Amino acid sequence: MKTTLLVIGRTVEQHYVTAINDYIQRTKRYISFDMEVIPELKNTKSLSMEQQKEKEAELICKAIQPGDFVVLLDEHGKEMRSIEFAEWMKRKMITVNKRLVFVIGGPYGFSQKIYDLASEKISMSKMTFSHQMIRLIFVEQIYRAMTILNNGPYHHE
Repeated sequence: MKTTLLVIGRTVEQHYVTAINDYIQRTKRYISFDMEVIPELKNTKSLSMEQQKEKEAELICKAIQPGDFVVLLDEHGKEMRSIEFAEWMKRKMITVNKRLVFVIGGPYGFSQKIYDLASEKISMSKMTFSHQMIRLIFVEQIYRAMTILNNGPYHHE
């Protein structure tokens, strides 16, 4: 199984880029994992929030392949402790045949089209984080899940 984090817009803050890349490389010791960046929309000032979500949905749909298991990182998703997330990942590693694709949407979230496409939703917290920061938090949690499943020293109960 290949695992992909699909995001809209590149990470601009260099300290986030460095940390994200570090966790991606660490995670690759355990699973096939990468981050795909969909270029952010240009000239959005004339677009309504809904129009922007629809245009982003078109780009997300182009990046999704047939057979992908799509999981949205969404404030209304299921919350899990790190150990629960590790067990969730373990189940997905057994049951997902093609790609496990996690999606972080744009600034206004997802259109209904993307909600309809998704198999599941996961919430990282009840708090709101910047799109730059949530990328780092999520890749760290993927790495943590892999170390939990492989009895690594990274996670402490």
